[in-house]
Amino acid sequence: MREILGRRRGLRFRRKERTARLDAAVTFAVGWNWPVLPGAGLRATTRTATGVACSCPDPDCVVPGAHPYDPGLLAATTDERMVRWWWTRRPDAPVLLATGGAAPCAVSLPAVAGARALAALDATGMRLGPVVATPTRWSLLVAPYGLERLGELLYAKDSVPSSLRFHGEGGYLPLPPSAVGTGQVRWERAPLAGSARPWLPDVEAVVDALVEAGTSTPGGGSRLAY
Repeated sequence: MREILGRRRGLRFRRKERTARLDAAVTFAVGWNWPVLPGAGLRATTRTATGVACSCPDPDCVVPGAHPYDPGLLAATTDERMVRWWWTRRPDAPVLLATGGAAPCAVSLPAVAGARALAALDATGMRLGPVVATPTRWSLLVAPYGLERLGELLYAKDSVPSSLRFHGEGGYLPLPPSAVGTGQVRWERAPLAGSARPWLPDVEAVVDALVEAGTSTPGGGSRLAY
């Protein structure tokens, strides 16, 4: 009896997870006008220590589950019917944000450095937007920026850590409540409840703290436990 009840609870949990991804994708696309598409997703395997691998054809995929595959990035949309069709067919698919253009951009760091940067920005009283976290990386969502302006900002720095990544035009970012190869995607700093569309800071406001945290953290800082 306990085994049967455990299976039922597991099925209810998985069903709830799948519904949560569809609901999140609709909120991003329709409520916030953020273009989204399903990521490649994961499959079970015995070849990796985590027991999962990317469902794409590349056996050595370095970002398992967390990238576009079919459809490609250019298919990202805010159309509710398309979004519902995608996640009805693939309820376990990660939700990817197509960054840039009129959509949010992001700047990400390894998790330990990201936590330091967030603490430093909080200490200054800086108003931040949503922050996305996995066990290995934290990503600060920022207002759309162009490559020219970003280049000017980085050129002015003495050095920029190689661990710092910029998700701008032509980029993508997995959003909660996706599951990818490095673990569960969650909100470290969630959008305010009931937001018509989350507020985002300019990249200029956060880049100094991110560069400093990435430079000063030994090894860039790769993982936090939570």
